[in-house]
Amino acid sequence: MIHHANHVRPSRDGLKVGGHQASCASCVSIMTALFLEVLRPADRVAVKPHAGPVFHAINLLLGRQDAARMETLRQFGGIQPYPSRVKDGAEVDFSTGSVGLGVALASFGALVQDYVRLKELAPPGLPRGRHVAIVGDAELDEGNIYEALLEGWKHDIRDVWWVVDYNRQSLDSVVQDRLFGRIEGLFRDMGWNVVTLKYGKRLEAAFGRPGGEALRRWIDDCPNSLYAALTFQGGAAWRNALLAELGRDEAVRAILDPLTDEELAALMTNLGGHDVETLLEAFRAQDAEGDQPTCFIAYTIKGMGLPFAGHKDNHAGLMTREQMEGFRAEMNIRPGHEWDPFEGLPFPAEELRRLVEAAPFATPLTPAGRRLEAPALHVPAAFPVPAARKLSTQAAFGEILSGIGRGEGEFAEMAARIVTTSPDVTVSTNLGPWVNRRGIFDRHQKNDVFRDSKLASAQRWGMSPEGQHIELGIAEQNLFLVLAACGLAHSLYGARLLPVGTVYDPFVNRGLDALIYGCYMDARFLLVSTPSGITLGPEGGQHQSVNTPLIGIAQDRLHAYEPAFADELAILMRHAFAHMQAPDGCSVWLRLSTRALEQPERSLDPAAVIAGGYWAVAPAPGARIAIAYQGPLAPEAMAAFAELQEEEPGAGLLAVTSADRLHQGWLDSRRRARSGPGAAPSHVEALLAPLAPGAGIVTLLDGHPAALDWLGAVRGQRVAALGVDRFGQAGDLPDLYREYGLDEAAILDACAQLLLG
Repeated sequence: MIHHANHVRPSRDGLKVGGHQASCASCVSIMTALFLEVLRPADRVAVKPHAGPVFHAINLLLGRQDAARMETLRQFGGIQPYPSRVKDGAEVDFSTGSVGLGVALASFGALVQDYVRLKELAPPGLPRGRHVAIVGDAELDEGNIYEALLEGWKHDIRDVWWVVDYNRQSLDSVVQDRLFGRIEGLFRDMGWNVVTLKYGKRLEAAFGRPGGEALRRWIDDCPNSLYAALTFQGGAAWRNALLAELGRDEAVRAILDPLTDEELAALMTNLGGHDVETLLEAFRAQDAEGDQPTCFIAYTIKGMGLPFAGHKDNHAGLMTREQMEGFRAEMNIRPGHEWDPFEGLPFPAEELRRLVEAAPFATPLTPAGRRLEAPALHVPAAFPVPAARKLSTQAAFGEILSGIGRGEGEFAEMAARIVTTSPDVTVSTNLGPWVNRRGIFDRHQKNDVFRDSKLASAQRWGMSPEGQHIELGIAEQNLFLVLAACGLAHSLYGARLLPVGTVYDPFVNRGLDALIYGCYMDARFLLVSTPSGITLGPEGGQHQSVNTPLIGIAQDRLHAYEPAFADELAILMRHAFAHMQAPDGCSVWLRLSTRALEQPERSLDPAAVIAGGYWAVAPAPGARIAIAYQGPLAPEAMAAFAELQEEEPGAGLLAVTSADRLHQGWLDSRRRARSGPGAAPSHVEALLAPLAPGAGIVTLLDGHPAALDWLGAVRGQRVAALGVDRFGQAGDLPDLYREYGLDEAAILDACAQLLLG
């Protein structure tokens, strides 16, 4: 597949296609043993990213991949470089492009499977599955791996296997010696079983002969870099190195001397990760042990069997046409038969086909395949708006969710399927009332000691399988991975969940890789980030976010909103729970604030709020100026607008609930317009249409001004964009708003500049 993509398929741009031949070769035996004997239909698998071609080849053998597609690796519309749930189809359980994340998600998937099964939400008869991650050893450099390990220990995860393809090479070099000892210790400390598969059957047999222990010690003590170099050099180099140190030992010579150079090279590279018999014995034995999480450290050689096996520069290496011809002949592949499933094997095709069909994993999980379905849950037509006259959006969120948590009337079904999670900021993001009603999830019953001791506390922190909140440590990567796992529960475990995660807004950036990863897989969840911006005030600069509105605009499969008032929030929460279940839906992000605002009495158009904005005060036709605000700066915008109206009675006041939705709607409208006449204007085009062609718009938000300054491009109008473009600092709001040009005086100055030129 890789050779065809690079050397056979015509290149139209001259760019290297790539495909990681060496990384594929190191894990072929591991994946063969797993997929063709060990895995069961209900198991969920995360494949090492660089082993994507091996995964697709196995699916061809299993009859789950079209042979014609094998020629489309890394082609537009073809097989993806790294397995993708969305782009490669139902056979991919977890996308694995960003290293380390698929591995961790396998563990959190096991947690969500427990959640679903303990609540008896899974379809009747659906068996419990293991979560298996095939891990490149360089992935273990990723910090999120260890955050996930610790969180998995806290939650006592079960039925998880990580199979480490321990080829001791990273992208750039050979890894440090004896790293396996550190890996093993870390896993054992986290309650995992560790199985090390270092040697295959041939080497083990040699070790059992006289002189074998000396040979074992020599290999054990051989530095990784020397072992890799000798592997690349071949049998003669192996012989010279061994005889230089062990040549005086007659028993060792009795093992080595009868072997040809080719046989000696085969013996010295007979590692456990390439010996299918050794792998199967280990997997079967662990299967019989029970559900303890297990790490298999399978020793392999990067590029095993290829001309550049063991070379430290082989990561991006590709065989030449001549090398591939030699490899094809060695594999007994006739020219033109490269895509035949059983070509080159000395057994009848029907016998091999029966072998493959007998693999447990070849049996479909359901008649429809591996991708399960779950019906959408009923979402009531409207959510209640908190009655307080002065309220922050963060507090309103807590009240609305707590009200849903009562589970009364038409909210009962929905309330039972909401699962919340937070990285140790549950109370400070106003999830406390929900948790008090619905409880904290744990596989085991754990009482609230403070409550049992009759000590006063506003929070009820008892844990049980009935709970609906997953409490996490302070690791935002884990938050987004848990949200992703919950947001895939309908297709992985057949149960519809409505995940809600809360996090401090500036620390979305700390988990951004995992957030993007969850969206890439089309996981569905509601993200609530709060408090936001310099409006946090005395908390100081490190906790004051600037760039998150821009992330909301840029991130695919995530609709971002920033409501200012509780009535807007109620509309958007209702929309989020419905949209995340829709076939064409996605995840939703709400950026909230701790600033309490006076709540207006009014009736809103939900469609306009969801589309991204509405006129709080509509402009007169041909108006020369408008103020557009987003989020908790509404009071400053309104105060400045009242002053502006005295000079410009036709001015407008635009409430922006989502710069993201306005911008995306505009882009979509422009695409439709380019494809032909008759395209309807976008929501933002319709909103700005009453303004004069040369009108000015002052935009205002507690975030980077670029989130709204594009409004001037919609109809060619002039913009003065106010916002925050540098790190914040501690202070009260009057000082902060004055310093960053967000107060009433700054807004009026911007209006004057636009009006006076």
